Amino acid sequence: MNDDKPRVLIVDDERSNISLLGNLLSPDCEVVVATDGESALRRAAAEARPDIILLDVMMPGMDGYQVCRQLKESDLTRDIPVIFITAMGEEDDEALGLRIGAVDYVTKPFSPAILKMRIRTHVELKRLRDHWQRLSTVDALTQVANRRCFDEALETAWRTTMRNEQTLALIMIDVDHFKAYNDHHGHAAGDVCLRRLAQVLGREVKRAGDLFARFGGEEFVCLMPDADLVGAETVGRRMCAAVAELAIQHDHPAVQATVSISLGLAVLAPNKRTNPTDLIVEADRRLYDAKRGGRNRISAAFVGAPGG
Repeated sequence: MNDDKPRVLIVDDERSNISLLGNLLSPDCEVVVATDGESALRRAAAEARPDIILLDVMMPGMDGYQVCRQLKESDLTRDIPVIFITAMGEEDDEALGLRIGAVDYVTKPFSPAILKMRIRTHVELKRLRDHWQRLSTVDALTQVANRRCFDEALETAWRTTMRNEQTLALIMIDVDHFKAYNDHHGHAAGDVCLRRLAQVLGREVKRAGDLFARFGGEEFVCLMPDADLVGAETVGRRMCAAVAELAIQHDHPAVQATVSISLGLAVLAPNKRTNPTDLIVEADRRLYDAKRGGRNRISAAFVGAPGG
């Protein structure tokens, strides 16, 4: 396994079973415990999520099958592997457990060595999947979220803010005169410039629910659910100031300045007559206005109201 100890959530209403599994796994794992279905779901969805869940079937109230179904229905927990550990050894029981999403089914009494090997295997597979998932959503050059990640986040944020009757803000960021920068300084220097900009711009996105991503080429975006015009503009001004502090020299004869950015900002309240593309179009219009107005500035607009 990784050098980091895997976090294992043990779900069982019998203290003796918890003690047995805890003693077996604690030397190699960080063990978290839940004694009923409701607390298991809460701990599984916590900020520090488990790498794997060992789940008993027979529990009072919500049984293990119900817990597993709910885990697999949630975006937060569906990718956490579940191993059923139970005295119910009938073939139909095992088939049901695997059908509803468990990765393994271990009947009691079990071999401690075999159980540890199975846990190790499933944790390693999960970490490998997480690694590949991260690669698929991170921009290779700048190491911030990529366009695919942004598109998925926009769809999710759109549905959430529409359901909650909230606003959704989008900042589109373009590096001024970037083609001229590449032509004069070279593409390798251009890549370094983009990486430095992505680093400082991303640091100005401080709320947990906001997303900073590379949109494409020299364009970046910042998606801000439940943000108003004033709050989004504040972030935009911080971004402009952070880029100015970098003082990256732009020595093209037609520019002769430091690298700057232009920002287009739109705030919209999603409703059934609009779609996510509308927000991108509005932010792009504001970006065009900022460019036309002289660059190195913000153009912002509020373009909708809840239920409008």
